[in-house]
Amino acid sequence: MGVSNCATTLPPSKQYGVTKPLSLAGPTEADIQRTKELEKFLVGAGLYESAEEAAKRERVLCQLKQIVKDWVKELTRLRGYNDQMVEDANAVILTFGSYRLGVHGPGADIDTLCVGPSYVNREDDFFFVLHNILAKREEVTELQPVPDAHVPVMKFKFDGISIDILYASISLLVVPDDLDISSESMLCNVDEPTVRSLNGCRVADKIIKLVPNIEFFRTTLRCLKFWAKQRGVYSNVTGFLGGVNWALLVARVCQLYPNAVPSMLVSRFFRVYTQWRWPNPVMLCQIEDKELGFSVWDPRKNPWDRTHQMPIITPAYPCMNSSYNVSASTLRVMTEQFQFGNNICQEIELNKAQWTTLFEQYPFFESYKNYLQIDIVAADDDDLLVWRGWVESRLRQLTLMIERDTYGKLQCHPYPHEYVDPSKQCAHRAFFMGLQRRPGELVQEGQQFDIRGTVDEFRHQINMYMYWKPGMEMLVSHVRRKQIPSYVLPDGYKQSQIARVMSGQLAEKPSCSGSICRSKSGERGLKRKKELEGAEEKQQSQDKRPSVSPPRRDSLSPELIVGQKGGMFLQQCSSTVSGGKRKSDEISNNFTSDKMQFAILDKDTCAEPSNSQGAQCAESADGCVHRSSGVTNLVEAGTCEDPAHELLQLSHGGHPVGSTGCISLYSSQGDLYRAESKSLSNNPRAPRGMLTSLDSIGSEPAQKSSIRYSVTSTA
Repeated sequence: MGVSNCATTLPPSKQYGVTKPLSLAGPTEADIQRTKELEKFLVGAGLYESAEEAAKRERVLCQLKQIVKDWVKELTRLRGYNDQMVEDANAVILTFGSYRLGVHGPGADIDTLCVGPSYVNREDDFFFVLHNILAKREEVTELQPVPDAHVPVMKFKFDGISIDILYASISLLVVPDDLDISSESMLCNVDEPTVRSLNGCRVADKIIKLVPNIEFFRTTLRCLKFWAKQRGVYSNVTGFLGGVNWALLVARVCQLYPNAVPSMLVSRFFRVYTQWRWPNPVMLCQIEDKELGFSVWDPRKNPWDRTHQMPIITPAYPCMNSSYNVSASTLRVMTEQFQFGNNICQEIELNKAQWTTLFEQYPFFESYKNYLQIDIVAADDDDLLVWRGWVESRLRQLTLMIERDTYGKLQCHPYPHEYVDPSKQCAHRAFFMGLQRRPGELVQEGQQFDIRGTVDEFRHQINMYMYWKPGMEMLVSHVRRKQIPSYVLPDGYKQSQIARVMSGQLAEKPSCSGSICRSKSGERGLKRKKELEGAEEKQQSQDKRPSVSPPRRDSLSPELIVGQKGGMFLQQCSSTVSGGKRKSDEISNNFTSDKMQFAILDKDTCAEPSNSQGAQCAESADGCVHRSSGVTNLVEAGTCEDPAHELLQLSHGGHPVGSTGCISLYSSQGDLYRAESKSLSNNPRAPRGMLTSLDSIGSEPAQKSSIRYSVTSTA
């Protein structure tokens, strides 16, 4: 972590990376001082684990290694192998990810890989036999197998330490303790999931070998991972970047500036990636095809690779794009954050700002006027654990679908943080997504974005979950900034808009007398309030507005269910039994397993709510869905007879929609600053699959008023 010898660092004798360095300059005294200040900040932020926790991790890994050894020996004995074979039977535990790279922090999980012999398989032996062995141990909690993931994994906590364990069965009868995982021979006669499992360790080892100074790399990576989390761009599953992506980006900057110290590398990181011409790929080494039968990233041969927005290529064979989840939306957000980081670093170098400024949390709930709130509900905490993981992994598709169906005119910003309302008694989580009109987009005044059909299609995808249980629900609602629930805000409350206006005006003129200031600011505040109220009344008075979205398919029209059934559904969340558990039969009384629902309350279109059961439930203090959860303020396109308690029932279906983007191919990285800029949204409506029919749903929408999800053109 220290930098005592960095001033005398000599240029490295070898070239790192696919191009020559951009600079061989070493640090100045000011750079060394800034690095010391940065390291002090990282320590103060609690990013380093204690010696006690490090020792505990080592003990847990030792216990896990012994468990898998005993597991393989027992399987070998049961399958009739001789005594010598049973004695030699072995499995090894390898680490990868942040733990292997040495940048993990307190409470971080440990990514592990179990490598076993050819006769021990993943489907039965790993996910069944080993799973049962772990389930019987007192130290193991929150055991969650995910066999159908892109990389099959088993998640659990061992003595409080979070563990993610993969399994790879290699073509050896006996696995040696000194197994060389970097050898391509490990990839012979194995399937694709095994290759992906092995590549975690292979990539981590390759990164360590390809950076000039491992300690400077670690400090820089630790810093930028913390920055990404603070700025809301650290999440592979949401469409941003995960741990391996940030490691590869930092490693490339280390190659371009081999003699730089961490403070310089952080500054150069933002300088490089604000000017990077995506989809130019980031590569630590040349892509090689070993001809072992596995596909490598190559846009010249693979049409799917041409759609990748932000290619960050893994250095180990078979080279893959580690950031295939990135969409046009998330790339836009990350580009903005890179520019923010670059501006702050320039000020730090001019001694006009401190490191704390760089790591300020992104004010997500002050950045947009309109949001989507996605509430996830389950019968209990165990069901919520798996249900939340499934829904969160599909939120990226909602982003892609909204931009596809609005021709890219409505931009989405998924926020990779989950929230819990402490006033709710049911097991739940909430996610939010910022919405805004594309800057510079010319639309008519009052024009709306109709995304009802998009949400329908997304609900179809969500309800395809094969492990669905009664009580697992997803509620989607449109909320405005002023209706953001207080539990998502840092201090648990939000300042009213009038108060913000008044306080801002008071701050502008501190020299005037108190009475005069209060009078003038109060008048301006009241005037602003009247203007806002007048704008809202004008908006609400319009029965129907033109939409920039394509016409909805008839098959996706929702079925409106009014009255007692909707009210009973809303009340389910607040019903509890002893021990905090819900009765499954109570939760599933009013809906079937092949149809999921979410409540939409329109409190703006009618001043007087109906006295029906649905309205009463919506106002319940204990219900999971009421005004504080933001299920409000939707513009109705039909009449206003009974909107306060309509329940919009959506069915499931559809297919995953992949990201779209640039199709330009760059054969090599070349000079960073000479690549031509390409559009990031050439084909925003290119779907990977379309819903053509509905399963088990009636068709009655023509006889009932419909609810329109709307974001006005003033966003």
